[in-house]
Parts: sequence; structure tokens; C-alpha cells
Amino acid sequence: MIQNILTAKDLCKSFAHNGGQVHVLQHIDLEIREKDFTVVMGASGSGKSTLLYALSGMDKATSGQVLFDGKDLVKMKEKELADLRSHDFGFIFQQMHLVSNLTLLENVTVPGYLSHRKTSSEVKKRAEDLLAKMGVSDVMDHRPSQVSGGEQQRCAIARSIIHEPKLLFADEPTGALNRKNTTEVLDLMTDLNRQGQSILMVTHDLRAALRGNRLLYLEDGNVIGELSLPPYEKEEEKSRETQVNAWLSSMKW
Repeated sequence: MIQNILTAKDLCKSFAHNGGQVHVLQHIDLEIREKDFTVVMGASGSGKSTLLYALSGMDKATSGQVLFDGKDLVKMKEKELADLRSHDFGFIFQQMHLVSNLTLLENVTVPGYLSHRKTSSEVKKRAEDLLAKMGVSDVMDHRPSQVSGGEQQRCAIARSIIHEPKLLFADEPTGALNRKNTTEVLDLMTDLNRQGQSILMVTHDLRAALRGNRLLYLEDGNVIGELSLPPYEKEEEKSRETQVNAWLSSMKW
């Protein structure tokens, strides 16, 4: 049975601009399903990142509801939201936001300690295991400036799941990477999803979008289209790309 992990109801987000209001999100009703790899696409300025921030509690919606575990994020106080983000949500961004004076291992362990779910030794062991899984165990004692962008992003992925989040948010996670590193990062995210990790990703990159099993198209703050796909398989990527391109064309992407 398919279960929803996050639900938005009549979600709106507006900003004051030049004495008026800019309506970025307009009355969105949306359900994010458990274990799905959901991808949000749309033209620049369509509201993709704003939607992700509103759904994750990083930014307050103007009105409406965002329901997670029976609680409305729109009504939560900042401390409640901070606790939610440190326990149940994980985040990957285009810019890795690693702490420059910490090693890769330390960057991963710190949010693990903050979640208070495991002992210090358990957190360190999980961090080491994750970095090994991400293929960067040989540089875990290096600082971010001493490794490549791809290695930094793989470390950022490990950091995002150290506390075993229920939902992983990704905002253009491959936007700053070259083709090789993009493929490696997408492979890691695909593997996480196959293991049951629920993912919500915003992207303008077709290669990244192909990894999703549910694609949503956003235009002027409204979800105007949806495409359901089977789980990603590399052997079927060409036919999948054709199908997604046809759908995006129908959305006038």
C-alpha cells in the first residue's frame, strides 16, 4: 500500500516586491509518497526551489498546510522546525556548504551527533561506513579544499543521511558538477532510493530527472503536469529519455 510521507494543502507563498505582492506558489495541493524518487522540474523562476524550501520548513509558507507525521510545518515554531530538520529531513544542495576547517569525516559526524540518536562511537562508525560507500574513505581526513567537487558532493550526501532521515531533499544537487561527477552522484542517489530512501529533488537537468520515478512540472507556481515512471534502470535509459523528453515537450519546457 502506497503511503504519503508529506502532504501540502492549498500551499501559497508570496513576497512583497515594489509595493506589491509576487505570488510564487499558488494554491498547491501535493502528496509526496514514501519511497518515491520525486523530481520537480520547471523553467527558471517557476518556483521549484521555493516549493522545496516551503515543503521542508526551511522557509515559511504564506498560507496553507504542510503535513508531516500529523503535524503542520506552517504552524511550527523555529525550534520545532530545527528539531524536525535535524531528525527527519536530510538536505543536499548545489553548493555543498561543507565547513572548511573540518575534515570530510568531521563534516559528516557533526550532524550525526546533533541528532542524538546514536552514541559518539556509533556516529563515527556510521560516518566512516557512509564515506566508504560513497567512495571517499581515502580522503576522509582531508579538508574540503583538498578534494574535488565530486568528492565534496559525495561527502555532502553522506552528511545528509548520517541521521537516517525519513525524507531527503535535494536542490539542484548536480548543478555544480561535471558530467562524470554528476553520473557518480546520481548513481549514489539512485542506490539510496532503491534501498527505500524517499527523495524529493528539484532540478533543471534532464540527466538528473531521468532518475525519478515520479516527475512533476511546475509553471508559475502551479503543478501543471505529472509523469509516472518505473524505477530507473541504466539499460533502459535511452527509451526513458525519449519518454521524458516527449513529456517535457508537452509541458512546453
